[in-house]
Amino acid sequence: MRVPISWLREYVEVAEDVTPEDVLASFVSVGFEEEDVHRFEISGPVVVGQVLEFVSEPQKNGKTINWCQVDVGEANGGIRGIVCGAHNFAAGDKVVVTLPGAVLPGPFPIAARKTYGHVSDGMIASARELGLGDEHDGIIVLSTLGLDPEVGSDAIALLHLNDFAVDINVTPDRGYAFSLRGAAREYSHATGGVFRDPAERDFAELQPGTGFSVTVDDRSPIRGNAGAREFVARVVRNVDPSRPTPPWMIARLVLAGMRSLGVLIDITNYVMLELGNPIHGYDLDKLQGGITVRRATEGERMTTLDGQDRALHTEDLLITDDSGPIGLAGVMGGGTTEMSSTTRNVLIEAATFDPVTIARSARRHKLPSEASKRFERGVDPLIPFVAARRVADLMVELAGGELTDEGGALFSEVQIAGIDLPRGFTQGVIGVDYTDDEVSGALEMIGAEVTATDAGWFVIPPSWRPDLTDKWTLVEEVARIHGLDRIPSVLPTPPSGRGYTLLQQGRKRVADALAAAGLVETIAFPFTSEEQNDLHGSASGEHVPSIRLANALDGQAPYLRRSLLPGLLQTAHRNISRGLVDLSIFETGVVFLPDEGVVYGTDFVPPLAQRPSDEVLAQLNASIPPQARHIAALLTGHITPRQPGHAAVNAGLGDALDAVRVIAVAAGVDIEVTQTQRAALHPGRAGSLTVAGEEIGYVGELHPQVSADADLPGRAVVLELDLDRLLTLAGERVTVAALSTFPAATQDVSLVVGVEVPAADVRAALVDGSGDLLESATLVDDYRGDGLDAGLKSLSFALRFRASDRTLTAAEATEAKLAGVAVAAEHFGAHIRD
Repeated sequence: MRVPISWLREYVEVAEDVTPEDVLASFVSVGFEEEDVHRFEISGPVVVGQVLEFVSEPQKNGKTINWCQVDVGEANGGIRGIVCGAHNFAAGDKVVVTLPGAVLPGPFPIAARKTYGHVSDGMIASARELGLGDEHDGIIVLSTLGLDPEVGSDAIALLHLNDFAVDINVTPDRGYAFSLRGAAREYSHATGGVFRDPAERDFAELQPGTGFSVTVDDRSPIRGNAGAREFVARVVRNVDPSRPTPPWMIARLVLAGMRSLGVLIDITNYVMLELGNPIHGYDLDKLQGGITVRRATEGERMTTLDGQDRALHTEDLLITDDSGPIGLAGVMGGGTTEMSSTTRNVLIEAATFDPVTIARSARRHKLPSEASKRFERGVDPLIPFVAARRVADLMVELAGGELTDEGGALFSEVQIAGIDLPRGFTQGVIGVDYTDDEVSGALEMIGAEVTATDAGWFVIPPSWRPDLTDKWTLVEEVARIHGLDRIPSVLPTPPSGRGYTLLQQGRKRVADALAAAGLVETIAFPFTSEEQNDLHGSASGEHVPSIRLANALDGQAPYLRRSLLPGLLQTAHRNISRGLVDLSIFETGVVFLPDEGVVYGTDFVPPLAQRPSDEVLAQLNASIPPQARHIAALLTGHITPRQPGHAAVNAGLGDALDAVRVIAVAAGVDIEVTQTQRAALHPGRAGSLTVAGEEIGYVGELHPQVSADADLPGRAVVLELDLDRLLTLAGERVTVAALSTFPAATQDVSLVVGVEVPAADVRAALVDGSGDLLESATLVDDYRGDGLDAGLKSLSFALRFRASDRTLTAAEATEAKLAGVAVAAEHFGAHIRD
């Protein structure tokens, strides 16, 4: 909200020597954020001049310029010769002259310069050149503004170009501050200056009159709230839309961020900024019958003031007459009844509309406006009658209109619920020892009615503060009015000796290990589509239950994820589209695994400021789906870049298995890999991950079609594990074994088995039979070809043996190896390859 200082001074005491920084500091002290300072970027000398005479001189380029003799006053050099290209003036007119040394918005410095064969000793200015509007067809002739100043006087002060405005950020709950009335009240709270309420008028003079039909017919109210609660219509006749808007009003509108659009529209905008109630004016002669406020019907359309033909929604609230829609209520008027240069009689509309209705319409039609911004935050329900009369008065004063007794109104009783504020409650919440007088005084200062009771106070909030709904919001007002700097800054003392839980330690250890192994941790939104949940949330791709959000951020991803892979695929796609094609990324996060047939969610909200009971906590926990923390990784592109003498190495299934081993070591478990099938993975290149016989995840290469659908240019390998379950299976603590100082004995063995026997099962048999001396067994070759019968393969393992108390002999290592071979032979018919 931009607040012009001259305007602010009309309603609250502001020191004459106040600076923009002082004003902003005052607003900050009562809870607003400062945004900016706005000025007319203009400096003098800019004076009033009088055209004595001029000669029109045609030029070779087809233009005609005027060589003018302009009197700018003896103090400013007397008569000056000035070249002017405009033609909307005559000898004797008083104009605005910018003399050499002046700087206009742009910045555009003025200097004497030779042009069209003359030395132009200054410039006669237009409204656009002075920053007062977009008009550039001609210069400002002061008589058309109703001004007859002294020649040579300061034009900057005359046109109110010496004013400035401060810009404050108004939060959605404080919509009353989107007005000079509200801003002045808050400035009064901050400085103690006397506040003069522009809405204080005798209610008798606010009556709109009769004879004009106003009806509200809302048959489909949203949340039971009628679209319009109050609607005031007043008639002003015989206005003159050609009259100029006064310079003071133009300056204030420009500083407030609005363009001057003619005296009638300027008045409605001015009152909106002044009182916070948006106003709309209709050309009365273009209306057909009375006004009806109703919802749009299916298939209805209307053309708004911006010239757009709009398809209406049945939730849209319309202003209509006998011809149909003439306005999108609270958002934008219609083009058929707008005020124009031919308007002679005006119908003034002031209303209060349902905030939810207005907010939805503005977003649905992508029509954010100054009006909708105020209506959707809530307009003071007692202000429409004041606003309508204020517009009428200004149209009489500035546009020569005649106020009539014609009009109509929809009245609605305003009921504001009172709030009990217990004595001592404010001090207990804020931690400041306010006196009772300070508590009640702060609430009375903001406009509340405060009545003392035995237990404290009964408070009726002011009509313009719909955000004050309970005792906690009242407490915030007391703290704000008396200064947030009074609240003590006390840091809580954390309990000692707790730190991370075992699960938290495990998660951190696993994530750190993957990061140390070269993977980059990423974070994705937990939202996806139902199709992605079915594909990645189940082994066969069948439909699985998913949680749908009631108000999704993205309509194409309205479901909570069952797997981390959709997010990793999006992250990979985004990076690849930006040229980062070699990726090793992982994420740890929560997945949502609802049970089939269970309805989740609840409308129950426990009361604030007290711990819910165990029964309530159990009820709330039962209303949310099971949530497990998973860890997933995706690798694509080159795992090793091309280097001199070395070709690039693509990420493959082995790299994903290495990442699984890193996780296993960090978690302190042994993870076994067995071949499996998954709908999202390449057939024959997918593995199930188990710990102690329990499946906790999978690893494999993405199916080519899945990679193509995700716009991945090459192969991608992935893994996903239930991290919480993995850490639970690991036990309470990971212990580190002592390193043996004795040397290792290494041996190799090649075993011939059937091609259908998994290499992992053969390795497990070797490990089981070799005993405690075996330190590691690594598969180094899988041979199938010459020298072997059909249906057989040779698996070669590198074995490392070590004892903790002695140096092993070759015979001991061989004996252990053969014991392992014997177990493999027993289980799979394996024999050592000749």
